[in-house]
Amino acid sequence: MMERKTHLDSAAMALMVVLCAAWGLQQVAIKVANAGISPVWQASLRSIGAAVLVWAWAAGRGIRLFDRDGTLGPGLLSAALFAGEFAFIYWGLNYTAASRGVVFLYTAPFMIALGAHWFLPGERLRGLQWLGLACAFAGVVSAFAESLSMPTRSQLIGDGMLLLAAVLWAATTLVIKGSRLAKVSPAKTLFYQLAGSAMVLPFVSLALGEPGVIALTPLVLASLAYQAVVVAFASYLAWFWLVANYPAGRLAAFSFLTPLFGVLAGALLLSEKVSSTLAAALLLVALGIWLVNRPTKHL
Repeated sequence: MMERKTHLDSAAMALMVVLCAAWGLQQVAIKVANAGISPVWQASLRSIGAAVLVWAWAAGRGIRLFDRDGTLGPGLLSAALFAGEFAFIYWGLNYTAASRGVVFLYTAPFMIALGAHWFLPGERLRGLQWLGLACAFAGVVSAFAESLSMPTRSQLIGDGMLLLAAVLWAATTLVIKGSRLAKVSPAKTLFYQLAGSAMVLPFVSLALGEPGVIALTPLVLASLAYQAVVVAFASYLAWFWLVANYPAGRLAAFSFLTPLFGVLAGALLLSEKVSSTLAAALLLVALGIWLVNRPTKHL
């Protein structure tokens, strides 16, 4: 395993931009697949398919997923947190608009940075780095400002669920970073999460009374395949490798790009309306990322 770094190098930054673009495009894939598969059931199918892919990939590379290495406890905890995160995301979006929910969900990078500051030695952010996170978050808020009117009671419920999802997202990252999971193969960490959520999410779908599979079209199947193969398998493997080897707070700053990539993908592929403030939002997020990742000697 490579030596853990205290900063992001150019390769890590480039990989994070690619991952954020893939996750942004997933927002479009979910919307497309919603026409044929209920949201939480869709998430469970994604986890099942990706878990099989991770198992096959690990077997092909000789990575042992079931050895006793002291990771069972944190692995099960991270799996429960991961499943809860997506359950609250999909459940919350039944009550509030995605454009509102994304603002609450992307409070997670602050929680990750704060948790890393207190619980992970050597990952404390300085003043300008906290300013960078705030700047990037301001960019996300400005991109979705038109949706932040006074909420209804239903929207408050959904907003609260998305905020809980953000807490679980942050907790998952910190559990991985601060436990033995940081020392094992990213494939094993991901397998814990996918296998755990594959067992939990179908029951969440049933509890919500979802109809499940409604209509399977080639476009719906392609959208589900993108979520399982590209996002839940390939991109999450890369993400957990990054989490194990680079500072969590600095990585978290890049995640603010994801909703903006989602807006761009929606405009290009679904002809959705783009806010006139998107360019300013991108500049704010870029400035925030730069502030968070400036070399320490310049702070």
